Amino acid sequence: EAVAAGVKVIYVDSPANVEAEATFSTNNKAAGKTAGETMIAELEAQGITEGAVGIVNVNAATDSTVQREAGFREAFEGKAYTLLETQYGEGDAAKSQTIAENYITQGVVGIFGCNEGSTNGAGNAVKAAAANVIVVGFDKSDAIMGLIEDGFILATMAQNPDVMGYEGVKAAVAALKGETLQNYYWVNYVKVDAAYFG
Repeated sequence: EAVAAGVKVIYVDSPANVEAEATFSTNNKAAGKTAGETMIAELEAQGITEGAVGIVNVNAATDSTVQREAGFREAFEGKAYTLLETQYGEGDAAKSQTIAENYITQGVVGIFGCNEGSTNGAGNAVKAAAANVIVVGFDKSDAIMGLIEDGFILATMAQNPDVMGYEGVKAAVAALKGETLQNYYWVNYVKVDAAYFG
Protein backbone atom coordinates (compact mmCIF):
# COMPACT_ATOMS: atom_id res chain seq x y z
CA GLU A 1 0.00 0.00 0.00
CA ALA A 2 2.86 2.34 0.82
CA VAL A 3 4.58 1.71 -2.52
CA ALA A 4 1.27 2.10 -4.38
CA ALA A 5 0.77 5.45 -2.65
CA GLY A 6 4.23 6.62 -3.75
CA VAL A 7 5.80 6.31 -0.30
CA LYS A 8 9.54 5.60 -0.36
CA VAL A 9 10.31 2.40 1.59
CA ILE A 10 13.67 1.76 3.27
CA TYR A 11 14.21 -1.48 5.19
CA VAL A 12 16.35 -1.58 8.32
CA ASP A 13 17.16 -5.05 9.74
CA SER A 14 14.58 -7.45 8.25
CA PRO A 15 13.12 -6.75 4.79
CA ALA A 16 9.63 -7.76 3.69
CA ASN A 17 8.91 -9.38 0.33
CA VAL A 18 8.18 -6.03 -1.31
CA GLU A 19 10.64 -4.03 -3.39
CA ALA A 20 12.18 -1.10 -1.50
CA GLU A 21 14.52 1.79 -2.22
CA ALA A 22 17.26 0.20 -0.08
CA THR A 23 17.81 -2.43 2.59
CA PHE A 24 20.24 -2.14 5.50
CA SER A 25 20.50 -5.55 7.06
CA THR A 26 22.79 -8.34 8.07
CA ASN A 27 23.61 -10.99 5.50
CA ASN A 28 22.36 -13.66 7.88
CA LYS A 29 23.50 -16.66 5.86
CA ALA A 30 27.04 -15.31 5.55
CA ALA A 31 27.10 -14.45 9.26
CA GLY A 32 25.90 -17.96 10.12
CA LYS A 33 28.67 -19.43 7.98
CA THR A 34 31.21 -17.25 9.78
CA ALA A 35 29.82 -18.55 13.08
CA GLY A 36 30.31 -22.13 11.91
CA GLU A 37 33.83 -21.46 10.66
CA THR A 38 34.67 -19.82 13.98
CA MET A 39 33.45 -22.84 15.93
CA ILE A 40 35.31 -25.28 13.67
CA ALA A 41 38.55 -23.30 13.99
CA GLU A 42 38.35 -23.40 17.80
CA LEU A 43 37.41 -27.09 17.91
CA GLU A 44 40.31 -27.97 15.63
CA ALA A 45 42.65 -25.79 17.70
CA GLN A 46 41.66 -27.96 20.67
CA GLY A 47 42.31 -31.13 18.66
CA ILE A 48 38.58 -31.94 18.33
CA THR A 49 37.89 -32.98 14.74
CA GLU A 50 34.60 -34.83 15.22
CA GLY A 51 31.62 -34.94 17.58
CA ALA A 52 28.07 -33.72 17.86
CA VAL A 53 27.03 -30.07 17.59
CA GLY A 54 23.67 -28.73 18.79
CA ILE A 55 21.72 -25.83 17.28
CA VAL A 56 19.29 -23.72 19.31
CA ASN A 57 17.06 -21.67 17.01
CA VAL A 58 14.00 -19.46 17.58
CA ASN A 59 11.48 -21.25 15.37
CA ALA A 60 11.27 -22.72 11.89
CA ALA A 61 9.57 -19.66 10.35
CA THR A 62 11.71 -16.61 11.19
CA ASP A 63 13.68 -16.01 8.00
CA SER A 64 16.67 -14.25 9.60
CA THR A 65 17.41 -17.06 12.06
CA VAL A 66 16.62 -19.76 9.49
CA GLN A 67 19.23 -18.16 7.21
CA ARG A 68 21.75 -18.03 10.07
CA GLU A 69 21.26 -21.73 10.68
CA ALA A 70 21.58 -22.50 6.96
CA GLY A 71 24.91 -20.67 6.82
CA PHE A 72 26.12 -22.40 9.98
CA ARG A 73 25.25 -25.82 8.57
CA GLU A 74 26.99 -24.94 5.30
CA ALA A 75 30.26 -24.31 7.16
CA PHE A 76 30.20 -27.93 8.41
CA GLU A 77 29.77 -29.54 4.99
CA GLY A 78 32.56 -32.04 4.37
CA LYS A 79 33.58 -32.10 8.04
CA ALA A 80 33.37 -35.12 10.36
CA TYR A 81 31.13 -33.38 12.93
CA THR A 82 27.49 -34.43 13.33
CA LEU A 83 24.94 -31.61 13.43
CA LEU A 84 22.05 -32.68 15.64
CA GLU A 85 18.41 -31.91 14.93
CA THR A 86 17.66 -28.26 15.62
CA GLN A 87 15.75 -27.48 18.79
CA TYR A 88 13.57 -24.37 19.12
CA GLY A 89 13.57 -22.14 22.21
CA GLU A 90 11.38 -19.31 20.84
CA GLY A 91 14.18 -16.86 21.58
CA ASP A 92 13.61 -17.35 25.31
CA ALA A 93 16.84 -17.61 27.31
CA ALA A 94 15.41 -19.99 29.93
CA LYS A 95 13.92 -22.38 27.35
CA SER A 96 17.13 -22.19 25.34
CA GLN A 97 19.18 -23.00 28.43
CA THR A 98 17.12 -26.14 29.03
CA ILE A 99 17.64 -27.20 25.41
CA ALA A 100 21.39 -26.53 25.68
CA GLU A 101 21.57 -28.50 28.95
CA ASN A 102 20.00 -31.45 27.13
CA TYR A 103 22.58 -31.13 24.36
CA ILE A 104 25.35 -31.08 26.97
CA THR A 105 24.06 -34.33 28.53
CA GLN A 106 24.25 -35.84 25.00
CA GLY A 107 27.97 -35.02 24.94
CA VAL A 108 28.05 -32.28 22.31
CA VAL A 109 31.33 -30.53 21.53
CA GLY A 110 29.63 -27.32 20.39
CA ILE A 111 26.37 -25.37 20.50
CA PHE A 112 25.21 -22.62 18.13
CA GLY A 113 22.67 -20.04 19.31
CA CYS A 114 20.79 -18.35 16.47
CA ASN A 115 19.73 -15.21 18.35
CA GLU A 116 20.25 -13.34 21.62
CA GLY A 117 18.02 -15.56 23.78
CA SER A 118 19.41 -18.78 22.27
CA THR A 119 23.00 -17.64 22.74
CA ASN A 120 22.43 -16.42 26.28
CA GLY A 121 20.73 -19.71 27.20
CA ALA A 122 23.52 -21.81 25.68
CA GLY A 123 26.21 -19.81 27.49
CA ASN A 124 24.39 -20.12 30.80
CA ALA A 125 23.99 -23.88 30.30
CA VAL A 126 27.75 -24.28 29.75
CA LYS A 127 28.41 -22.10 32.80
CA ALA A 128 26.01 -24.10 35.01
CA ALA A 129 27.42 -27.44 33.88
CA ALA A 130 31.06 -26.27 33.86
CA ALA A 131 31.18 -28.05 30.51
CA ASN A 132 33.95 -27.93 27.92
CA VAL A 133 31.59 -27.06 25.08
CA ILE A 134 32.29 -24.40 22.46
CA VAL A 135 29.41 -21.92 22.15
CA VAL A 136 29.15 -19.53 19.23
CA GLY A 137 26.10 -17.33 18.99
CA PHE A 138 24.35 -14.39 17.44
CA ASP A 139 23.55 -10.88 18.66
CA LYS A 140 25.21 -8.72 21.26
CA SER A 141 23.94 -7.92 24.76
CA ASP A 142 25.54 -7.17 28.10
CA ALA A 143 24.70 -10.73 29.24
CA ILE A 144 26.35 -12.28 26.18
CA MET A 145 29.40 -10.03 26.46
CA GLY A 146 29.76 -11.06 30.11
CA LEU A 147 29.59 -14.74 29.16
CA ILE A 148 32.25 -14.15 26.48
CA GLU A 149 34.51 -12.36 28.96
CA ASP A 150 34.06 -15.19 31.47
CA GLY A 151 34.91 -17.82 28.84
CA PHE A 152 31.53 -19.57 28.53
CA ILE A 153 30.84 -18.29 25.00
CA LEU A 154 33.62 -18.18 22.41
CA ALA A 155 32.16 -15.58 20.06
CA THR A 156 28.96 -13.96 18.85
CA MET A 157 27.98 -12.53 15.49
CA ALA A 158 26.93 -8.98 16.33
CA GLN A 159 24.84 -6.80 14.10
CA ASN A 160 25.47 -3.07 13.91
CA PRO A 161 22.08 -1.46 14.61
CA ASP A 162 23.43 2.06 15.20
CA VAL A 163 25.04 2.18 11.77
CA MET A 164 22.09 0.45 10.07
CA GLY A 165 19.66 2.94 11.61
CA TYR A 166 21.81 5.97 10.81
CA GLU A 167 22.40 4.88 7.22
CA GLY A 168 18.71 3.95 6.86
CA VAL A 169 17.57 7.46 7.77
CA LYS A 170 20.25 8.94 5.52
CA ALA A 171 18.98 6.74 2.67
CA ALA A 172 15.39 7.83 3.31
CA VAL A 173 16.42 11.48 2.93
CA ALA A 174 18.35 10.65 -0.24
CA ALA A 175 15.36 8.74 -1.65
CA LEU A 176 13.09 11.73 -1.02
CA LYS A 177 15.58 13.83 -3.01
CA GLY A 178 15.22 11.35 -5.90
CA GLU A 179 18.69 9.84 -5.59
CA THR A 180 19.30 6.20 -6.61
CA LEU A 181 20.18 3.94 -3.69
CA GLN A 182 21.75 0.52 -3.24
CA ASN A 183 21.34 -2.23 -0.68
CA TYR A 184 23.81 -2.69 2.14
CA TYR A 185 24.56 -5.62 4.40
CA TRP A 186 26.21 -5.37 7.79
CA VAL A 187 27.75 -7.87 10.15
CA ASN A 188 30.40 -7.43 12.80
CA TYR A 189 32.16 -10.27 14.51
CA VAL A 190 32.73 -10.14 18.26
CA LYS A 191 35.48 -12.46 19.54
CA VAL A 192 36.71 -13.30 23.01
CA ASP A 193 38.35 -9.92 23.51
CA ALA A 194 35.08 -8.23 22.48
CA ALA A 195 36.80 -6.43 19.63
CA TYR A 196 34.99 -5.93 16.35
CA PHE A 197 36.17 -7.58 13.16
CA GLY A 198 34.41 -6.71 9.93
